[in-house]
Amino acid sequence: MARKDRHVAARRGRHAGCYGPRVKHLKSRPTTKGVLAMFVTTRSLQRDPVINRIFDVLGSLNGDSTEASWVPPVDIFEDAEATRIIAEVPGVKPEDVTLSLENNVLTIKGAKQQVAEERTERVHRYERTYGTFERSFTLPATVDASNIKASYEHGVLTVTLPKAEKAKPRQIEVQVVPK
Repeated sequence: MARKDRHVAARRGRHAGCYGPRVKHLKSRPTTKGVLAMFVTTRSLQRDPVINRIFDVLGSLNGDSTEASWVPPVDIFEDAEATRIIAEVPGVKPEDVTLSLENNVLTIKGAKQQVAEERTERVHRYERTYGTFERSFTLPATVDASNIKASYEHGVLTVTLPKAEKAKPRQIEVQVVPK
């Protein structure tokens, strides 16, 4: 192939008699597949009970605990009357959830039990989480701790933290002084 023909072929995306797109770099770069493979490996290690036990032992030696196996997501809302903590705890029975208040720290604990299922088919993936969870929240001084309420409906836990009367906003009337 003449020089001119090679140049034209290169402009068309072909390189000197090769068919298909021209490859500029052949250096190894991380690909999406490679990055995902790292996470898949990490996730599969997290599901391995032996690996979990090793991390539990190592964590307890360090004064740390990795007992909580999952963390439920929460949303926190505030209005003039109260603050609400809304936690998604699907599959957790209401009797498996406990709330405690100590030193102005509200702690929500619970457990989602894995139901032993008799499977005849091969399992390809487990993505649902099971085990214990714990979330703690430091409450502001404006919360009326004696009136905290919690409700559970359709896998959603709502904790209502009412504000103390002194913390609630109030309107102050402006008095007009007569002349």
